[in-house]
Amino acid sequence: MATPQAVIDTSELDQLRIPLRTQLWRLVRKQPLGAAGAFIVIIMSLAAIFANVITSYNPVANDLASMLQSPEANHWMGTDEFGRDILTRVIYGARTALSIGLTAAFLGATGGLVLGVASAYFGGIFDLITQRIVDVLMAFPLIIMALAVVATLGPGAQNVIIAITIPFIPTCARVVRSSALAIREIPYVDAARALGFSHARIILRHMVPNVMAPYLIMLSTFVGQAILLEAVLSYLGMGVQDPTPAWGLMLKGGAEEFLESAPWVSIFPGLAISFAVFGFNLFGDAMRDVLDPKMRRD
Repeated sequence: MATPQAVIDTSELDQLRIPLRTQLWRLVRKQPLGAAGAFIVIIMSLAAIFANVITSYNPVANDLASMLQSPEANHWMGTDEFGRDILTRVIYGARTALSIGLTAAFLGATGGLVLGVASAYFGGIFDLITQRIVDVLMAFPLIIMALAVVATLGPGAQNVIIAITIPFIPTCARVVRSSALAIREIPYVDAARALGFSHARIILRHMVPNVMAPYLIMLSTFVGQAILLEAVLSYLGMGVQDPTPAWGLMLKGGAEEFLESAPWVSIFPGLAISFAVFGFNLFGDAMRDVLDPKMRRD
């Protein structure tokens, strides 16, 4: 008796045969703004990593003979009131922005992930108390909460990371909890409980992987917000301190005294902040469109 042949779906195999360059081009055409945001993020990251290769100037060394020079061949973005090359400080400032932004966003999103999943899974009084604390924290705007924390802890890069991380946790926890509540009611979670699996195994193997989409979306969005918050805190004198190259500090020194006589001192750091936040926001929106089924158009 002849054995019936299995019907093989070759659509996925055909997809794998498409060259990577073609797949990337399709993604760029489908998400042009997301591709633009990814391009800005990549350029910013490369500049931060290879800062010492891109420029030969010292970002913290003073050169009083070159104070407040306008943009020219030797200093493409001019110099500040201490004779430091602004282009160099903008490039090295990307390191400060990315290190603080990525760290704070990761800690905040991960803390929210843990809190949101645990709150949804255990429910009951734990969920009630947790959500009331989240409500209290979310009642404060991000900048107010960050200012309150850094005012208590004092200035400095580590304290700025803590001050930015804390307001991110309840925001991510609320979003992750809403997704985890739906997953908790799926039959295979009840089956895992009936089989005697531990809470940790159920959470790590069945719930966390299914809430990674909102987690990644929040993580990418938080980076841009963290960069902006770090710049605001540094501008107010409560963040990173001189002579560390930071965009907010550069704005503080240029906008207050040299806005009319040497506008390049504040224009270029301001543009760097704008492009960085704009790039991460575009990238985060594109990730939401790709990962969130409700936002898909195909």
